[in-house]
Amino acid sequence: MSNRNSKANKDAARERIRAERERQAKKDKARRQVIVAGSVVAVLALAGGIGFAVMQANKPGVWEDAENAPLTAPKNTEGADGTSVVIGKKDAKKTLELYEDSRCPVCATFEQAVGEQVKKDVAAGKYKLKYIGATFIDNSDNGSGSKEALAALGAALNVSPEAFLEYKAALYAPANHPEESQDKFAKSDYLLKIADGVPALKNNEGFKKAVNDGTYRKWALEMSKAFDKSGVTGTPTLKMDGKKIETPQTPEAFTAAIDKALKG
Repeated sequence: MSNRNSKANKDAARERIRAERERQAKKDKARRQVIVAGSVVAVLALAGGIGFAVMQANKPGVWEDAENAPLTAPKNTEGADGTSVVIGKKDAKKTLELYEDSRCPVCATFEQAVGEQVKKDVAAGKYKLKYIGATFIDNSDNGSGSKEALAALGAALNVSPEAFLEYKAALYAPANHPEESQDKFAKSDYLLKIADGVPALKNNEGFKKAVNDGTYRKWALEMSKAFDKSGVTGTPTLKMDGKKIETPQTPEAFTAAIDKALKG
């Protein structure tokens, strides 16, 4: 009896071991299939990612698209391409030309010092203001902030000349204007955040859509071309009826320079 039980126990043990081996073999096979399938997916994903990257690299940039897009000029502009931006009373006899690049740090210093005086003079009819926007800093720094800011200024001008001047001042404000090496104006979210400080632009859905859609990018490029054709090589530059004048950095010195130019 003892021998028979011993044999039966051994046979049962062998059967359990065989069954366990079969179960383990099935599990190992299933695991290998999962690993192989995962590897295939990873390879396909990598190939797809590379393909997408290649497509993106070959895809025209927004500014190449803008160059070939139809021109939409903002309201409150003049000329066939809308690059003549003149703000002020029609009976003002003189016109102050102001050449600026939105990323220009010296322009920011100038605007912070005398920008408010310029607005007062224009409102009083002392002269009209003609704005010519530049984007040359983008070229030297391989960025797009000057162009994007200029397009956003076009969106503000489409709202009103007053909104344009307020927004321009906000872009140059100490709290908002970045270092020249920082291309923060390239981001529409940042441009819209600055616009929240301008009552006419805050919660203005038309302005927001124009900035996000790049409605005035083509116009910004045309304005930049107008600057390039002007012969001006640096910003800020001031001209009174085409004659260059000094660019003072205090309201008093600015007023003195303007008064002198108005008499000339």
